[in-house]
Order: sequence, then structure tokens, then C-alpha cells
Amino acid sequence: MNTASNPLGLFTQRSRSYERFVRVVRYPQGIRAFFSGSSLLRPGLHILDAGCGTGVVTLALREALSSRRLSLGPMQGFELTPAMLERFHQILQSRGIDGVSIVQGDVLELDALPRSWSHYDLIVSASMLEYLPRDQLVAGLSGLRALLNPEGSLLLFITRRNGLTRPLIGQWWQANLYTAAEIRDSLRRAGFSTLTFERFPAWFRHLALWGYIVQARG
Repeated sequence: MNTASNPLGLFTQRSRSYERFVRVVRYPQGIRAFFSGSSLLRPGLHILDAGCGTGVVTLALREALSSRRLSLGPMQGFELTPAMLERFHQILQSRGIDGVSIVQGDVLELDALPRSWSHYDLIVSASMLEYLPRDQLVAGLSGLRALLNPEGSLLLFITRRNGLTRPLIGQWWQANLYTAAEIRDSLRRAGFSTLTFERFPAWFRHLALWGYIVQARG
């Protein structure tokens, strides 16, 4: 089984390829459509994008909040790969977006984040935890749980294991793949007590072939 041992090197080399890949499958649009109808959104949310990459999730969240006329709260994100982080900086600058703070960081070394980065209402992690060694998944989830406020939610977009994702994501993108049972077990072991598997909107249902959406609390 793939151990996703060097995500830093992989995404340094393929940061532009990643952008093209997510555009082709309409991943940003699917994420935005999901948030546009999500009951998780409310005014002034304190949000962390864990593994923010080039900003797909953060930008989708901002657009969904704005389209629903909900006020924006603090938005922060961390990313392991400097090349991805620099691209996100460029996008924020080109669009004149402020109010988003992003830093280089590792989900397994969350103590290195700014001390004020805690008590989140919502932590979102998309296509990041697959790149941890499998035996470190629970540790990564536990670390994110510790950053939530008592009523906060963790929302995962995470690659599922099937015949499509094995060659495309498992081999080409060198990610670990998970069954629903494995994700459920890992979240329980990380201390989450309430789990809900969500769905992409019908017109982006093809993304369900790629991955799961899981909301976790408690």
C-alpha cells in the first residue's frame, strides 16, 4: 500500500499540474456548490483551511458565504508545500482579497502554528490527509480536533478507495486511499463522537466517485 512518503516533493514538482487537474474535474465548482447549500455556514465563522494548497477551499467558502450574504469571519490556512502556498498568495493578491492569513505548516506539527490559531468554528481539510503515512492519520485528525471550539466541526473531503482512484490518485498522485469504514474508525479513534457522511450536489455527483465528504464533531 502506498505510504504517501514525500508530499512536499510531489507537490513542489506538480503544483501547476495539480491546478490543471482540479480544473478539469471541476473540483473547485463542486466544493463551492456544496458549501452554497451547507447548513454549516453562518455569519462570522472562524475557519481554518488545513492543507490549503492553492486556495480552492478557502476561495469556495468565501464565495459561498458572500452569495448567501453571510458576514466573513477570520479565515486562516496552512500548507506544507511552499510552491502551493506561493501560488495561493498570488491568487489572493491578484483578486485583491484580504482577511485571509496563510502560513507554511504541517498537520503533524500544529504546535508550530501561531498561538492564536485555535478555537475554530469550522476546520476544513480537502485532499490533504491522504498524504500522511497511514499510521499517522489518527494523529493528524486528533491534532485538528484539538484546534476546534467545543461546538466546532471538522469537514473532510478525502479520497475513497475504488477502481477509479487506485490508478489516478493512488498511483499518479501517490495518495493513500480509504474506505468509509476506515475513515469512520480513524475519526472515532481521534475522539470524534458524531459523524455524518455528506454528498456533493446532484450536478457534481461525479465527484462522489473520487471521494467522501465527512462532517465530524464531538
